[in-house]
Amino acid sequence: MHSYEPRNTHFDDPRAVPAGTPRVTPSDEPHATQPPPDPPPDDGWNVTHDVEAFLDRTGDFLHSQPALHTVQLTVTERLRTRGADTYGSEVPFLGWLEEGDDIHATYLRTPPHPLVLSPLTTAQADTLAARLAALGHQLPGVDADHATATAFAEAWQRHTGVASMLRRRHRLYRLGTLTPPSPCPAGRGRRVDAADRGQLTSWYSEFMNAVGEGPVTDAASLADLGISRGLVTFWETPEGAAVSMAGVTPLIAGQIRVTTVYTPAHLRGRGYAGAVTAEVSRAALAAGAQEVLLFADLSNSTSNGLYQRLGYTPVEDFAAYDFEAG
Repeated sequence: MHSYEPRNTHFDDPRAVPAGTPRVTPSDEPHATQPPPDPPPDDGWNVTHDVEAFLDRTGDFLHSQPALHTVQLTVTERLRTRGADTYGSEVPFLGWLEEGDDIHATYLRTPPHPLVLSPLTTAQADTLAARLAALGHQLPGVDADHATATAFAEAWQRHTGVASMLRRRHRLYRLGTLTPPSPCPAGRGRRVDAADRGQLTSWYSEFMNAVGEGPVTDAASLADLGISRGLVTFWETPEGAAVSMAGVTPLIAGQIRVTTVYTPAHLRGRGYAGAVTAEVSRAALAAGAQEVLLFADLSNSTSNGLYQRLGYTPVEDFAAYDFEAG
């Protein structure tokens, strides 16, 4: 998996030799010729390690529904601009399902993170699981819309015997009419800068540990990215104390996604999260976003209620499954 595979290369299809089959060597039959290997099954799934090749083939498909494809759009943009090692030392792999000249689905994985899928039918989930299993992949999990994630988790168990456990259900929201909180807490939003690196790193670490991403996420790298690209806003009190934060993704395919809304526990219940979310949502619209999106954990009724009061409406429910370690 660490070598480059061309854009249209299909997965390999290893074939096992039945037990007891005699081996024929050149000395046994000096004039025998080996038949050509069987071609890989023509199920339409393709793979590449080249993000530019992936986007060249799937860009129109991803842009056709930017909300449902928001994660793949933002992940590939980060790979494209910051390099293949931006998420870790292992080489990412990306792929698509092609029938004729049409793209029907996409997937990607940036180790050590789970597999991310576009919406799939049950049959498509099964064929993809079969191909990845045949390659010997050991996936840590899958994240996709609820129906797709569930279908793939079930298919993965059929093909590998590896059971899954639902880790999180989260809902994708889209901003309708922005309704800032009223009353709004005193203070203002401001973009973070280099002087905020220590605070931002600490808050990223706290947030990632709270959502179970701490072991696979480098908080300092996230802080550096947020500062360098102006992607994080603090809400600060009139006295200049930072009390909450919200991040956003870059503008891609007309959409910006709000990420990492976080208020330290001892400062919650004062309206700071609503204020900073409204501020970054307003800024996203001002930057030209046609869609402003965010995900919320469905187990957190407080955050879901807050986002709906701000004007966000449900788009789709997603699910993240963890797979048992081999």
